[in-house]
Amino acid sequence: MDTVFVALRVLLSLAAVLALLWYAQKRITRGKAKGKTAELVTVVGRQGIGLKASVVVVDVDGTRFLLGVTEHTVNVLHSADAPTSRATAQAESPSDAFAATLAGVTNVDTVSTTSHALRPRRNAQPAQAGGSILSPATWKQTAAALRQIR
Repeated sequence: MDTVFVALRVLLSLAAVLALLWYAQKRITRGKAKGKTAELVTVVGRQGIGLKASVVVVDVDGTRFLLGVTEHTVNVLHSADAPTSRATAQAESPSDAFAATLAGVTNVDTVSTTSHALRPRRNAQPAQAGGSILSPATWKQTAAALRQIR
């Protein structure tokens, strides 16, 4: 009988602590919900070009920037006016906006066909640890790698 009372006291204490945490969270975030402002920086698209390097298209205060991002630096590669209306910016998908910005920066027709730097490697083996942990393909790769070890 004593164990029942101890278990009920523990459950009641746990419920009181959870209620207190919920109340504190609501109290703290109440002021933030009313004063939401528009985001100053909007990431339109991101494309990885190496292990620790990527190209990012960002809209900041009516200007669209093409940024080269590495582990240690961020370089502005190109800047132009952002799309004029918010509706057209939302209507196009991020990949279309990213491609349009890249097309405005480089003319693909002028790139030499012998240049191997801009071509993706199609015959490269995927990394065994590549991908998201939530992706089913990652779990299949992990299972295949474990089968090879056995």
